[in-house]
Amino acid sequence: MILIVDSGSTKTDWIALSDDGKHLFQTQTLGLNPQVLSQEIIRERIVNNFDLSKHRSKVKELYFYGAGCGVKKPCELIKEVFYEIFTEAQAIVVKEDTYAALYATATEGEKSIVCILGTGSNCSYYNGESIEQKVISLGYILMDDASGNYFGGQLIRDYKFNKIPKDLSIKFENAYDLSSESIKNHLYKNPNPNTYLATFARFLIENKDEPYCQELIKKGLSQFIEHQVVLQFPDAKEIPIHFVGSIGFYLQKELKEVLDSYGLTPGKILKRPIDGLVEHHKETILL
Repeated sequence: MILIVDSGSTKTDWIALSDDGKHLFQTQTLGLNPQVLSQEIIRERIVNNFDLSKHRSKVKELYFYGAGCGVKKPCELIKEVFYEIFTEAQAIVVKEDTYAALYATATEGEKSIVCILGTGSNCSYYNGESIEQKVISLGYILMDDASGNYFGGQLIRDYKFNKIPKDLSIKFENAYDLSSESIKNHLYKNPNPNTYLATFARFLIENKDEPYCQELIKKGLSQFIEHQVVLQFPDAKEIPIHFVGSIGFYLQKELKEVLDSYGLTPGKILKRPIDGLVEHHKETILL
């Protein structure tokens, strides 16, 4: 059995294939970001899944693409957990989620820019042969423009500073627990503060036609495009720019408008890369 896995900070998609490429099962767990989670939490999230626990001794190969796996130590941490759980695995490959986005969107041999806009955000350049990373992320506190946690943080700040219009502010209050105690507990005491912040982005998406929300959305997307694309890649106007992730998918109208304002060309915009990732592996490891 071969497991293909795409993991963000919020959720993880798992697809199991037989040795000849037949679809066996698909399941989902919570996110498995090794930069914000301990080995114990990662292990618990996997073994508590019925399908994964039931079939773990059958797994011979595992290909994992995850947020937080662009650095050596977190990569090694999560790989240790996988070898403990999938004891019969002969090969376990761990790469950052940028590769999943690349395999799901880019055409082999064609230059493109591949972006992630989900709970977090990231951007890479595909030169037709390999990935080039211009900006190394410093995590959700300093980076992640236009991500779910970015928009969530901005919403909370604007609410506390009374910058959200009154009617919309009341609606926001009714949708979430916005007490200072609750917010600080989630940010400074509980695990996954980035995922917590990203939960507020749903409010922005659901109310995206409100003038305040439109302004915030355009501000965040513009920051991302300018910082991660325009300032990094001189040929950005000459090649397609692909996106994966729920933020990019649900805000694609606004995203395309911002891209157009910079003279940039949108490529594929996918909610999840898992299907394209599976097809990539069928064409490569199952030859």
